[in-house]
Amino acid sequence: MTLSPRVPDLAALDLLLSVIELGSLGRAAEAHGISQPSASSRIRYLEKLVGMPVLERTTLGSKATPAGALIAEWARAVVDAAEQLDAGIDTLRAERDSHLRVAASQTIAEYLFPGWLMTLRAMVPEAAIALESGNSVLVAREVLDGKATIGFIESPQNFRGLESHAVAKDKLVVVVAPQHKWARRGRVTLDELAKTPLIQRETGSGTRNWFEHAVSRQLPGWHAEVALELSSTTAIKTAVANDVAPAVLSSLAVAAEVAAGTLASPDVTGLDLDRTLRAVWPTGQRLTGPARDLYSIARRTPTP
Repeated sequence: MTLSPRVPDLAALDLLLSVIELGSLGRAAEAHGISQPSASSRIRYLEKLVGMPVLERTTLGSKATPAGALIAEWARAVVDAAEQLDAGIDTLRAERDSHLRVAASQTIAEYLFPGWLMTLRAMVPEAAIALESGNSVLVAREVLDGKATIGFIESPQNFRGLESHAVAKDKLVVVVAPQHKWARRGRVTLDELAKTPLIQRETGSGTRNWFEHAVSRQLPGWHAEVALELSSTTAIKTAVANDVAPAVLSSLAVAAEVAAGTLASPDVTGLDLDRTLRAVWPTGQRLTGPARDLYSIARRTPTP
């Protein structure tokens, strides 16, 4: 159904009701937070639409004309219905904002999200928050499918249908067993690293994608050799500590082991392994409520 162009807007009808109730255009304007000239203009526009005067101005104030009183009677039901609609929308928003579904790639989920969550809990203690962790491709799919409101990824890949915004910095590092030759030497060259089969995360992993992208920029045509493929960062660290092969992981994931001496992290010459962690959400949507708060918290992550 298409409304007639003669139907006044809600703001004009609401103002008319206030003028009749308060007996003054000036008092009605003040109640609506607008200037008296703006209120007069709104009433004139209403009168133009209906084609007749709706208010009679006197030295004592304003009162409804017979036509204005009739229009006001009809308008009351319309304004009441609009208030019910507004209240219903508020209820829907409150329900939406009381639940937050987050998807995050594994490094972010394990080493950054717990700290973000503590801060978010202090800000929005009533929110129920659920986290799904997986590789960056899985995170993108969860957000695109509407199963998560916001996602956090490590991959350099851009995903169609998702907005992408940087939130934090991270650095990938090479890790080896303490007895490995690279550990004794304290460094490894790009060429050595590129020729060495590594323990890698599964295809779709942000860590793997970022590392392979970084090497390919320096060595066009290079293809990674995989010694072992594991879907768990913990499993990779265990295999590296047992000298199965080197690996490339987030500095966040190996900081404790490197400090304890169970893993060694030689410097890499000729390769930049700094990376950006990003938040993603559906293109054209706007973050609200706890999702917006979480995004703001993530953006304040200290740079390692």
